[in-house]
Amino acid sequence: MAQQRSKTKRTGTKGGPGRETKWIWMVAGMFLFFLCLVLWHYRAGIIYYFRVATSKDKSLTKEAKYDIRNIEIMSKHDDKVFGIDISTYQEEIDWQNVNTINDHFPIDFVFIRATMGERGIDDKFSRNWSKIEGRAVLRGAYHYFRPNENSVKQAKNFIRKVKLQPGDLPPVLDIEEHPKQQSMDSLKVGLRRWLDEVETHYKVKPILYSGDKFYSDFLEKEFAAYTLWIANYNFWVENPKEHWAFWQFSEKGTVKGIQGNVDLNIYNGKIEELEKLLIPFK
Repeated sequence: MAQQRSKTKRTGTKGGPGRETKWIWMVAGMFLFFLCLVLWHYRAGIIYYFRVATSKDKSLTKEAKYDIRNIEIMSKHDDKVFGIDISTYQEEIDWQNVNTINDHFPIDFVFIRATMGERGIDDKFSRNWSKIEGRAVLRGAYHYFRPNENSVKQAKNFIRKVKLQPGDLPPVLDIEEHPKQQSMDSLKVGLRRWLDEVETHYKVKPILYSGDKFYSDFLEKEFAAYTLWIANYNFWVENPKEHWAFWQFSEKGTVKGIQGNVDLNIYNGKIEELEKLLIPFK
């Protein structure tokens, strides 16, 4: 009886490792298949990364890993229009060399931060604004809205600083912060006042910029009529939503002539459609 139990035990042990090995190979095969799909999907960005990594220009290699997704996004939407947005954080820009993203994708529009709150002025705005004038690129200016400051005074701050011309992009209101001293409803009233004040002055409807979640949670119902510029850096998001006119898809772009990172944007349409948004010539 003891011999029979021992034999049965040995027989069961013999079959176990075979089944385990089979499952290991199946899992490994599935993993390799998934890895191959990922490598193929991001092939252009990966090729760029390794090309830059072996380059003698070591200033490019620091941020090259972020460009893998950026290049794939732009390659997928190469029928659309690309642009950047800048502020004092980009420091001194060599505008003569600011032509393409990753030495490949042309820059067709630039948004420049002009003002912040009631009195704040971007100290690089005037230089950047004048340097880009006359170049074959569309330009626009934006205001960073501070929720706890007077909205009309903020609008007047922007109007004093920014002299838009026919052919420029509409003014932009950038709202990202939650209010600390007022309700969200009060914030919406302030946003509306800024938008109305600026529209009355420039005779053109402003563009509204915000984060995807901030906009969908708080602004969508009341401000859906405005041209939207939405920030969403989610790695798994590869297409702009239909109602996003502009999509800021990365904050870690590489542009020759600009030191460090720069925000990257896609206009969700063709250049002819973008030109229809411009301040009209009289």
